[in-house]
Amino acid sequence: MLGLAGIDLILPAVPTLPQALGGSLTQAQGVLAAYSFGTGAGLILFGALGARWPARALLPGALGLYGLSALAAAAAPSLDALIALRFIQGLLGACPAVLAPGILRALFPPDRALRAIAALGSAEALAPALAPVFGAMLLTVGDWRLPFWVLGALALGAAGLLHQAGSRFPALPMGEATLPYGALLRARAFPTLALAYACALASLLVYVFAMPTLLTQSLGGSLKHFIAMQITGILTFMVAANSASTLAQRFGARRVSAFGGFLSTLALGALLAYAAAGGGALLPYLVLFVPVNLGLDSRASALMLLTVMLLTGLGTLMAAPTLDDGPRGLTLTAFLLATLGLVAGRWGAEARP
Repeated sequence: MLGLAGIDLILPAVPTLPQALGGSLTQAQGVLAAYSFGTGAGLILFGALGARWPARALLPGALGLYGLSALAAAAAPSLDALIALRFIQGLLGACPAVLAPGILRALFPPDRALRAIAALGSAEALAPALAPVFGAMLLTVGDWRLPFWVLGALALGAAGLLHQAGSRFPALPMGEATLPYGALLRARAFPTLALAYACALASLLVYVFAMPTLLTQSLGGSLKHFIAMQITGILTFMVAANSASTLAQRFGARRVSAFGGFLSTLALGALLAYAAAGGGALLPYLVLFVPVNLGLDSRASALMLLTVMLLTGLGTLMAAPTLDDGPRGLTLTAFLLATLGLVAGRWGAEARP
């Protein structure tokens, strides 16, 4: 949850960064993109380190450095320095995402491990909804630095608790990584289906990352509107994720997957058309966010997550220079990502044996 909060807790403060540190809104969006790129790099780094270093040392160490990087970010003298620190923070924040599922599988018997991992997934789903609310509350009593201070303190506290529990960590397999990434990439359907999922989720994240800035700068909204949008989006996302298996059993996984991609792309296409026509009312951007979330589910692998973070970072950087001119550039970027995902999903479905 702390790794996810590295984006969502900071998100409400992004529109205030240019005024506090100098620079532009484009640079401020770079604070989010840098964290995404760092997370992508961290998934690779800790995937390799986790096969060679014991989790009882690696996890609290990475989390402690993550906390220190958050405190250093609060003292950043400029946006450029903050962007560099955010890349490091994202890299370190990827460690729990890599190690936690394996630790839970080793800590519990198989049936309890599945329940533990499901509980972990529920906590991860709640973090994007709760962290922006908490971040906005922090901004009412402090400036942009307060979310970083809180994040750093929580991470250092969690690192201390993990260090104290070191003797209770289960022994994880060491040596060469066992996950056959090369075999997955050579599979007929996996690369395109992974790209389809990554594009769909990246289109959503690019849209969400830019909304605090657009709401406060172009659409006449406030952080309260963003919080309401985020909570509604997470709730609909959870409904879709929990309904996906039942729907897949009844209608078939391919049909459900195709319908979800079509629904998300259609909603983003409607937003793009509205923005291209000069639409500046707040309500359509909030209402159409619901079907974008309903079209997604929460299943992914490490390679999919890596692709998600890289595409999210690229999409955020592409959309950032256009935010001063309103939502047209953002909706175009999100729509193109969703369309690419829809096309890739079609190719992947046809490639299945």
